[in-house]
Amino acid sequence: MTAYVALLRGVNVGGITIRSAELAELFRSLGFGGVRTVLASGNVLFSTDPESGETDAAALKTRIESALRERFGYDAWIILLTEEELAAVVAAFPFDAEREGWHPYVLFASDAAHLAELVALAPTLDPSEEIVAAGDGVLYWQLNIAVGSTNTRLAKLTAKARFKPTTTTRNLRTLKKLL
Repeated sequence: MTAYVALLRGVNVGGITIRSAELAELFRSLGFGGVRTVLASGNVLFSTDPESGETDAAALKTRIESALRERFGYDAWIILLTEEELAAVVAAFPFDAEREGWHPYVLFASDAAHLAELVALAPTLDPSEEIVAAGDGVLYWQLNIAVGSTNTRLAKLTAKARFKPTTTTRNLRTLKKLL
């Protein structure tokens, strides 16, 4: 069995509402085992049987996105990670996750060019508002709570349409719950 985490982008915000029970049922109907949703923000834990022949992560991602589009009628994009990959991302968080007055986030990206563009923004950010560091397929991001998670320069950039299909952000605490 391979344990996966699917991180759905834009679920239960902006008019896209998907109940956790319906989301879990969809994943079960796709033949996955151990299906569990965590929080109501599009986080699904599941496993595949290696004997099913489904070992190509890109094909698996495409199949899940297609099923989400068909079932829920929206442009579905996910980030798909193995449980081991997620554990490595969490363990590598480079900032003090308990820093008073700051939120720890991880921005996941499935497009290397988009990630590079976001990483290049780092020197231009106001360190009193937000700090970032590149990781393996991710951007570690910590922001000042007083500024707000939608008001920083990075937040405004990642809200642009071109990033929607390739990025999603999760609080580090959520990622720890997933593990």
